[in-house]
Amino acid sequence: MSAVVVFAVFLLICTILKFLNVTSPPRPPRLLCSDSKFLELVLKYCPQLNETYVPVRLWGSSGHLQTIVHATVGRTYCPNVLPRRCAARQDDGATVTWDVYDPTGPSDLDEDYTIAVCPGIANSSESTYVRSLVSLACSLGYRCVVLNHLGVLPHLKLTSPRVFRYGESDELHLMLTKYTECWPDTRMVLVGFSMGANIVCKYLGELDRARPRNIVGAISICQGYDAVKSLQYMLEWHNLARIYLFSMTENMRSVILKHKEQLLTEEVKRRHNVDERRVLSAATLPELDEVYTRRISGFRSVEELYRNDSSVHYLPNITVPMIFINARDDPLVHPDMLSIPQEFVKKNKNALYIETEHGGHLGYYDGGFLLPRPVTWLDRTVLSLATALAHNQVKDG
Repeated sequence: MSAVVVFAVFLLICTILKFLNVTSPPRPPRLLCSDSKFLELVLKYCPQLNETYVPVRLWGSSGHLQTIVHATVGRTYCPNVLPRRCAARQDDGATVTWDVYDPTGPSDLDEDYTIAVCPGIANSSESTYVRSLVSLACSLGYRCVVLNHLGVLPHLKLTSPRVFRYGESDELHLMLTKYTECWPDTRMVLVGFSMGANIVCKYLGELDRARPRNIVGAISICQGYDAVKSLQYMLEWHNLARIYLFSMTENMRSVILKHKEQLLTEEVKRRHNVDERRVLSAATLPELDEVYTRRISGFRSVEELYRNDSSVHYLPNITVPMIFINARDDPLVHPDMLSIPQEFVKKNKNALYIETEHGGHLGYYDGGFLLPRPVTWLDRTVLSLATALAHNQVKDG
Protein backbone atom coordinates (compact mmCIF):
# COMPACT_ATOMS: atom_id res chain seq x y z
CA MET A 1 0.00 0.00 0.00
CA SER A 2 1.48 3.32 -1.03
CA ALA A 3 2.14 6.15 1.38
CA VAL A 4 -0.50 8.25 -0.40
CA VAL A 5 -3.20 5.62 0.16
CA VAL A 6 -2.18 5.20 3.80
CA PHE A 7 -2.34 8.95 4.31
CA ALA A 8 -5.74 9.14 2.61
CA VAL A 9 -7.14 6.36 4.84
CA PHE A 10 -5.67 8.05 7.90
CA LEU A 11 -7.20 11.38 6.88
CA LEU A 12 -10.60 9.73 6.32
CA ILE A 13 -10.51 8.07 9.73
CA CYS A 14 -9.57 11.35 11.40
CA THR A 15 -12.42 13.13 9.60
CA ILE A 16 -14.95 10.50 10.69
CA LEU A 17 -13.74 10.60 14.29
CA LYS A 18 -13.90 14.39 14.29
CA PHE A 19 -17.44 14.31 12.87
CA LEU A 20 -18.49 11.74 15.48
CA ASN A 21 -16.77 13.86 18.15
CA VAL A 22 -15.83 10.71 20.04
CA THR A 23 -13.17 12.48 22.10
CA SER A 24 -15.79 14.66 23.81
CA PRO A 25 -16.71 12.94 27.10
CA PRO A 26 -20.25 12.97 28.56
CA ARG A 27 -20.80 15.63 31.22
CA PRO A 28 -23.58 16.71 33.56
CA PRO A 29 -25.58 19.70 32.30
CA ARG A 30 -24.31 23.13 33.21
CA LEU A 31 -26.88 24.91 35.38
CA LEU A 32 -27.11 28.66 35.86
CA CYS A 33 -29.60 30.11 38.34
CA SER A 34 -29.54 33.18 40.59
CA ASP A 35 -32.22 31.85 42.95
CA SER A 36 -31.00 28.99 45.14
CA LYS A 37 -34.51 28.12 46.36
CA PHE A 38 -35.84 27.87 42.82
CA LEU A 39 -32.88 25.69 41.79
CA GLU A 40 -33.40 23.47 44.84
CA LEU A 41 -37.06 23.01 43.90
CA VAL A 42 -36.24 22.17 40.28
CA LEU A 43 -33.61 19.62 41.29
CA LYS A 44 -36.06 17.99 43.69
CA TYR A 45 -38.34 17.07 40.78
CA CYS A 46 -35.66 16.85 38.10
CA PRO A 47 -32.68 15.11 39.77
CA GLN A 48 -31.27 14.00 36.38
CA LEU A 49 -29.92 17.54 36.00
CA ASN A 50 -27.29 16.59 38.58
CA GLU A 51 -26.40 13.46 36.61
CA THR A 52 -24.24 13.03 33.52
CA TYR A 53 -26.14 13.18 30.26
CA VAL A 54 -24.74 10.24 28.29
CA PRO A 55 -25.61 10.44 24.58
CA VAL A 56 -25.76 7.33 22.36
CA ARG A 57 -22.19 6.08 22.48
CA LEU A 58 -21.42 5.59 18.77
CA TRP A 59 -22.93 8.76 17.28
CA GLY A 60 -24.61 10.78 20.03
CA SER A 61 -21.59 13.00 20.73
CA SER A 62 -22.00 14.53 17.28
CA GLY A 63 -24.36 17.48 17.28
CA HIS A 64 -24.77 17.02 13.54
CA LEU A 65 -25.91 13.40 13.84
CA GLN A 66 -28.21 14.21 16.76
CA THR A 67 -29.79 16.92 14.61
CA ILE A 68 -29.98 14.80 11.46
CA VAL A 69 -31.56 11.84 13.28
CA HIS A 70 -34.11 14.19 14.85
CA ALA A 71 -34.95 15.71 11.47
CA THR A 72 -35.19 12.41 9.56
CA VAL A 73 -36.20 9.72 12.05
CA GLY A 74 -37.81 11.75 14.79
CA ARG A 75 -38.84 9.74 17.83
CA THR A 76 -39.37 6.02 18.24
CA TYR A 77 -41.73 6.47 21.20
CA CYS A 78 -45.02 7.70 19.71
CA PRO A 79 -48.03 5.93 21.26
CA ASN A 80 -51.24 6.98 19.58
CA VAL A 81 -53.11 9.53 21.70
CA LEU A 82 -56.25 10.71 19.94
CA PRO A 83 -56.78 14.48 19.90
CA ARG A 84 -59.77 16.74 19.52
CA ARG A 85 -59.13 19.30 16.82
CA CYS A 86 -60.28 22.84 17.52
CA ALA A 87 -60.30 25.90 15.28
CA ALA A 88 -60.99 29.62 15.37
CA ARG A 89 -60.83 32.49 12.90
CA GLN A 90 -58.60 35.53 13.21
CA ASP A 91 -59.62 39.02 12.13
CA ASP A 92 -57.98 38.62 8.71
CA GLY A 93 -59.86 35.37 8.05
CA ALA A 94 -56.99 33.00 8.91
CA THR A 95 -58.14 29.73 10.46
CA VAL A 96 -55.98 28.72 13.42
CA THR A 97 -56.15 25.08 14.54
CA TRP A 98 -54.90 23.30 17.61
CA ASP A 99 -55.21 19.80 19.04
CA VAL A 100 -56.29 18.96 22.59
CA TYR A 101 -55.17 15.70 24.23
CA ASP A 102 -56.81 14.42 27.41
CA PRO A 103 -54.85 12.69 30.19
CA THR A 104 -54.42 8.94 29.84
CA GLY A 105 -52.93 8.32 33.29
CA PRO A 106 -53.25 9.59 36.86
CA SER A 107 -51.72 12.87 37.99
CA ASP A 108 -49.67 13.47 41.13
CA LEU A 109 -50.80 17.11 41.18
CA ASP A 110 -53.78 18.38 43.13
CA GLU A 111 -54.96 20.77 40.41
CA ASP A 112 -55.62 20.52 36.68
CA TYR A 113 -52.50 21.25 34.63
CA THR A 114 -52.05 21.72 30.89
CA ILE A 115 -48.88 21.65 28.84
CA ALA A 116 -49.28 24.02 25.89
CA VAL A 117 -46.86 23.22 23.06
CA CYS A 118 -45.63 25.54 20.32
CA PRO A 119 -43.72 23.40 17.75
CA GLY A 120 -40.68 24.32 15.67
CA ILE A 121 -40.51 25.68 12.14
CA ALA A 122 -42.91 23.98 9.68
CA ASN A 123 -44.00 21.53 12.42
CA SER A 124 -47.33 20.69 14.01
CA SER A 125 -49.08 18.27 16.36
CA GLU A 126 -48.36 15.57 13.77
CA SER A 127 -44.56 15.89 14.14
CA THR A 128 -43.13 12.83 15.88
CA TYR A 129 -41.15 14.71 18.54
CA VAL A 130 -44.30 16.62 19.51
CA ARG A 131 -46.35 13.42 19.64
CA SER A 132 -43.79 11.66 21.82
CA LEU A 133 -43.77 14.49 24.37
CA VAL A 134 -47.57 14.68 24.35
CA SER A 135 -47.92 10.92 24.81
CA LEU A 136 -45.59 10.94 27.80
CA ALA A 137 -47.26 14.03 29.30
CA CYS A 138 -50.74 12.56 28.99
CA SER A 139 -49.61 9.31 30.64
CA LEU A 140 -48.47 11.41 33.61
CA GLY A 141 -51.86 13.07 33.98
CA TYR A 142 -51.33 16.28 32.03
CA ARG A 143 -53.73 17.60 29.45
CA CYS A 144 -51.94 18.92 26.35
CA VAL A 145 -52.81 21.49 23.73
CA VAL A 146 -50.64 21.85 20.61
CA LEU A 147 -50.64 24.70 18.11
CA ASN A 148 -50.61 23.80 14.42
CA HIS A 149 -48.66 26.51 12.60
CA LEU A 150 -50.54 28.12 9.73
CA GLY A 151 -50.00 26.25 6.48
CA VAL A 152 -48.21 23.22 7.92
CA LEU A 153 -51.00 20.62 8.02
CA PRO A 154 -51.04 19.15 4.49
CA HIS A 155 -54.77 18.45 4.33
CA LEU A 156 -55.93 21.81 5.69
CA LYS A 157 -56.45 24.68 3.27
CA LEU A 158 -55.58 28.23 4.20
CA THR A 159 -58.41 30.72 4.55
CA SER A 160 -56.21 33.82 4.29
CA PRO A 161 -53.15 34.62 2.12
CA ARG A 162 -50.44 34.05 4.76
CA VAL A 163 -48.60 31.31 6.65
CA PHE A 164 -46.79 31.17 10.00
CA ARG A 165 -43.91 33.51 10.78
CA TYR A 166 -40.82 33.15 12.98
CA GLY A 167 -42.09 35.52 15.67
CA GLU A 168 -45.82 35.84 14.99
CA SER A 169 -47.55 35.20 18.33
CA ASP A 170 -51.18 35.97 17.46
CA GLU A 171 -51.95 32.32 16.67
CA LEU A 172 -50.54 31.18 20.02
CA HIS A 173 -52.54 33.86 21.82
CA LEU A 174 -55.76 32.83 20.09
CA MET A 175 -55.21 29.18 21.00
CA LEU A 176 -54.46 29.91 24.66
CA THR A 177 -57.38 32.32 24.97
CA LYS A 178 -59.92 29.95 23.45
CA TYR A 179 -58.52 27.01 25.37
CA THR A 180 -58.78 28.75 28.75
CA GLU A 181 -62.38 29.70 27.97
CA CYS A 182 -63.07 25.95 27.93
CA TRP A 183 -60.77 25.17 30.87
CA PRO A 184 -60.78 28.32 33.04
CA ASP A 185 -59.40 26.57 36.14
CA THR A 186 -56.45 24.85 34.50
CA ARG A 187 -52.86 25.94 35.09
CA MET A 188 -50.63 26.12 32.01
CA VAL A 189 -46.96 25.45 31.39
CA LEU A 190 -45.89 26.68 27.95
CA VAL A 191 -43.31 24.60 26.06
CA GLY A 192 -41.68 25.91 22.90
CA PHE A 193 -39.35 24.07 20.53
CA SER A 194 -36.83 26.08 18.47
CA MET A 195 -38.91 28.63 16.52
CA GLY A 196 -41.81 27.82 18.83
CA ALA A 197 -39.65 28.70 21.84
CA ASN A 198 -38.92 32.07 20.26
CA ILE A 199 -42.67 32.63 19.80
CA VAL A 200 -43.40 31.62 23.41
CA CYS A 201 -40.78 33.99 24.85
CA LYS A 202 -41.82 36.85 22.58
CA TYR A 203 -45.45 36.28 23.54
CA LEU A 204 -44.68 36.33 27.26
CA GLY A 205 -42.69 39.55 26.89
CA GLU A 206 -45.08 41.57 24.73
CA LEU A 207 -46.15 44.58 26.77
CA ASP A 208 -49.33 45.26 24.80
CA ARG A 209 -50.67 41.72 25.22
CA ALA A 210 -53.41 40.73 27.69
CA ARG A 211 -52.45 37.12 28.33
CA PRO A 212 -54.42 34.46 30.25
CA ARG A 213 -53.65 34.73 33.95
CA ASN A 214 -53.18 30.99 34.51
CA ILE A 215 -49.73 30.64 32.86
CA VAL A 216 -47.42 29.37 35.63
CA GLY A 217 -44.19 29.17 33.64
CA ALA A 218 -42.52 28.29 30.36
CA ILE A 219 -39.78 26.06 28.97
CA SER A 220 -37.71 27.21 25.98
CA ILE A 221 -35.91 24.47 24.04
CA CYS A 222 -33.10 25.06 21.52
CA GLN A 223 -34.07 28.54 20.38
CA GLY A 224 -31.65 31.01 18.80
CA TYR A 225 -32.96 34.18 20.51
CA ASP A 226 -31.75 36.74 17.94
CA ALA A 227 -32.67 36.14 14.28
CA VAL A 228 -30.48 38.97 12.98
CA LYS A 229 -27.25 37.65 14.47
CA SER A 230 -28.15 33.96 14.13
CA LEU A 231 -28.72 34.21 10.39
CA GLN A 232 -25.49 36.15 9.97
CA TYR A 233 -23.66 33.22 11.58
CA MET A 234 -25.51 30.68 9.45
CA LEU A 235 -24.56 32.50 6.26
CA GLU A 236 -20.88 32.27 7.26
CA TRP A 237 -20.85 28.44 7.20
CA HIS A 238 -20.00 28.18 10.90
CA ASN A 239 -20.20 24.49 11.85
CA LEU A 240 -21.81 23.68 8.46
CA ALA A 241 -24.77 25.86 9.47
CA ARG A 242 -25.42 26.97 5.89
CA ILE A 243 -26.44 23.40 5.00
CA TYR A 244 -29.12 23.55 7.68
CA LEU A 245 -30.14 27.00 6.48
CA PHE A 246 -30.68 25.51 3.02
CA SER A 247 -32.96 22.86 4.55
CA MET A 248 -34.92 25.49 6.48
CA THR A 249 -35.30 27.54 3.31
CA GLU A 250 -36.65 24.56 1.39
CA ASN A 251 -39.07 23.71 4.20
CA MET A 252 -40.43 27.24 4.17
CA ARG A 253 -40.64 27.37 0.39
CA SER A 254 -42.46 24.02 0.29
CA VAL A 255 -45.11 25.38 2.66
CA ILE A 256 -45.59 28.40 0.41
CA LEU A 257 -45.78 26.30 -2.76
CA LYS A 258 -48.16 23.82 -1.14
CA HIS A 259 -50.62 26.68 -0.72
CA LYS A 260 -49.70 28.52 -3.89
CA GLU A 261 -53.33 28.96 -4.94
CA GLN A 262 -54.06 30.95 -1.78
CA LEU A 263 -50.69 32.66 -1.25
CA LEU A 264 -49.56 33.65 -4.73
CA THR A 265 -52.71 34.89 -6.39
CA GLU A 266 -52.39 37.74 -8.86
CA GLU A 267 -54.09 40.07 -6.42
CA VAL A 268 -51.71 39.14 -3.55
CA LYS A 269 -48.65 39.54 -5.78
CA ARG A 270 -49.85 42.92 -7.02
CA ARG A 271 -50.85 44.25 -3.59
CA HIS A 272 -47.60 43.21 -1.84
CA ASN A 273 -45.22 43.54 -4.81
CA VAL A 274 -44.28 39.84 -4.71
CA ASP A 275 -42.38 38.36 -7.64
CA GLU A 276 -43.23 34.65 -7.82
CA ARG A 277 -40.08 33.82 -9.79
CA ARG A 278 -37.91 35.31 -7.07
CA VAL A 279 -39.79 33.32 -4.43
CA LEU A 280 -39.09 30.12 -6.38
CA SER A 281 -35.39 30.93 -6.87
CA ALA A 282 -34.48 32.34 -3.42
CA ALA A 283 -31.33 30.53 -2.26
CA THR A 284 -31.42 31.37 1.46
CA LEU A 285 -34.02 32.11 4.10
CA PRO A 286 -33.11 35.83 4.25
CA GLU A 287 -33.59 36.02 0.47
CA LEU A 288 -36.96 34.27 0.74
CA ASP A 289 -37.99 36.58 3.56
CA GLU A 290 -36.95 39.58 1.47
CA VAL A 291 -39.00 38.61 -1.60
CA TYR A 292 -41.98 37.20 0.27
CA THR A 293 -42.34 37.19 4.10
CA ARG A 294 -41.49 40.78 4.97
CA ARG A 295 -43.67 42.07 2.11
CA ILE A 296 -46.70 40.01 3.11
CA SER A 297 -46.22 41.06 6.75
CA GLY A 298 -45.77 44.76 5.96
CA PHE A 299 -42.15 45.31 7.05
CA ARG A 300 -39.83 47.72 5.25
CA SER A 301 -36.82 45.41 5.40
CA VAL A 302 -35.78 41.91 6.44
CA GLU A 303 -33.76 43.31 9.31
CA GLU A 304 -36.83 45.14 10.62
CA LEU A 305 -38.79 41.88 10.38
CA TYR A 306 -36.13 39.91 12.23
CA ARG A 307 -35.75 42.53 14.97
CA ASN A 308 -39.49 42.60 15.50
CA ASP A 309 -39.70 38.80 15.67
CA SER A 310 -36.67 38.00 17.88
CA SER A 311 -37.37 37.10 21.50
CA VAL A 312 -34.17 38.81 22.71
CA HIS A 313 -35.98 42.15 22.62
CA TYR A 314 -38.88 40.87 24.74
CA LEU A 315 -37.12 38.77 27.37
CA PRO A 316 -36.67 41.65 29.88
CA ASN A 317 -40.46 41.98 30.14
CA ILE A 318 -41.14 38.35 31.10
CA THR A 319 -42.48 37.91 34.63
CA VAL A 320 -43.40 34.21 34.80
CA PRO A 321 -40.82 31.53 35.76
CA MET A 322 -38.61 30.58 32.79
CA ILE A 323 -36.41 27.60 32.01
CA PHE A 324 -34.08 27.59 28.99
CA ILE A 325 -32.49 24.46 27.48
CA ASN A 326 -29.70 24.64 24.90
CA ALA A 327 -27.01 22.26 23.66
CA ARG A 328 -23.47 23.48 23.21
CA ASP A 329 -23.11 21.47 19.99
CA ASP A 330 -26.35 22.66 18.37
CA PRO A 331 -25.32 23.40 14.75
CA LEU A 332 -28.27 25.78 14.27
CA VAL A 333 -27.57 27.96 17.31
CA HIS A 334 -24.20 29.70 17.47
CA PRO A 335 -22.54 29.50 20.93
CA ASP A 336 -22.48 33.32 21.10
CA MET A 337 -26.29 33.29 21.30
CA LEU A 338 -26.19 31.36 24.56
CA SER A 339 -25.09 34.43 26.49
CA ILE A 340 -28.61 35.84 26.03
CA PRO A 341 -30.46 33.39 28.33
CA GLN A 342 -27.49 33.36 30.69
CA GLU A 343 -27.81 37.11 31.21
CA PHE A 344 -31.56 36.71 31.70
CA VAL A 345 -31.24 34.18 34.53
CA LYS A 346 -28.56 36.28 36.23
CA LYS A 347 -31.05 39.14 36.53
CA ASN A 348 -34.25 37.20 37.23
CA LYS A 349 -35.41 34.95 40.03
CA ASN A 350 -37.42 31.83 39.18
CA ALA A 351 -35.30 31.35 36.06
CA LEU A 352 -32.91 28.56 35.10
CA TYR A 353 -30.52 28.02 32.21
CA ILE A 354 -29.61 24.42 31.31
CA GLU A 355 -26.75 23.84 28.90
CA THR A 356 -25.70 20.37 27.78
CA GLU A 357 -22.43 19.54 26.05
CA HIS A 358 -24.24 17.28 23.56
CA GLY A 359 -27.73 16.95 22.15
CA GLY A 360 -27.67 18.84 18.85
CA HIS A 361 -30.80 20.63 17.75
CA LEU A 362 -33.80 18.99 19.45
CA GLY A 363 -32.08 15.59 19.46
CA TYR A 364 -30.96 14.63 22.97
CA TYR A 365 -30.85 10.91 22.22
CA ASP A 366 -29.33 8.81 24.97
CA GLY A 367 -29.09 5.13 25.73
CA GLY A 368 -26.88 2.31 24.48
CA PHE A 369 -23.99 2.01 22.06
CA LEU A 370 -26.01 2.27 18.82
CA LEU A 371 -29.72 2.56 19.60
CA PRO A 372 -31.25 5.29 21.76
CA ARG A 373 -33.81 4.88 24.51
CA PRO A 374 -37.43 5.02 23.30
CA VAL A 375 -38.04 8.10 25.47
CA THR A 376 -35.34 10.75 25.03
CA TRP A 377 -33.50 12.61 27.75
CA LEU A 378 -35.24 15.77 26.52
CA ASP A 379 -38.78 14.39 26.89
CA ARG A 380 -38.07 13.03 30.37
CA THR A 381 -36.44 16.28 31.46
CA VAL A 382 -39.13 18.58 30.06
CA LEU A 383 -41.87 16.67 31.91
CA SER A 384 -39.87 16.79 35.16
CA LEU A 385 -39.32 20.53 34.69
CA ALA A 386 -43.04 21.05 34.05
CA THR A 387 -43.78 19.28 37.31
CA ALA A 388 -41.27 21.51 39.10
CA LEU A 389 -42.93 24.62 37.67
CA ALA A 390 -46.31 23.32 38.84
CA HIS A 391 -45.01 22.85 42.37
CA ASN A 392 -43.30 26.24 42.23
CA GLN A 393 -46.73 27.78 41.51
CA VAL A 394 -48.19 25.94 44.53
CA LYS A 395 -45.30 27.20 46.69
CA ASP A 396 -45.88 30.79 45.60
CA GLY A 397 -49.61 30.47 46.12
